Amino acid sequence: MGIYLNPGNKGFWESIRSEIYVDKTNLIACTNRFMNTEDKYVCVSRPRRFGKSMALKMLDVIYLNMQQFLIEADSNEVMKYLEQELLEEIFEEYGAILTGQEVRFAARML
Repeated sequence: MGIYLNPGNKGFWESIRSEIYVDKTNLIACTNRFMNTEDKYVCVSRPRRFGKSMALKMLDVIYLNMQQFLIEADSNEVMKYLEQELLEEIFEEYGAILTGQEVRFAARML
């Protein structure tokens, strides 16, 4: 798809063919347990270099590289920049379907 929003599964295919690949099949089963429930938002947080990105490439999720947003945005404008970039990619990919619809993220907390 885009740069930030679901950038494709090429990384997953490269990962499973590498020497460092560790099968995290249980992660998929655990995540599937939460699908279509009120607990559907799962945060995969691990220390740096512990396979978060590779694990997410195995799942059909909305994958955002927050580090990239933090690098590219002004420190006090990260959320605004994130919203702008994601909406641009959503309209690029799904614009024909979304014509005439208002697309926005959840209201921001003050």
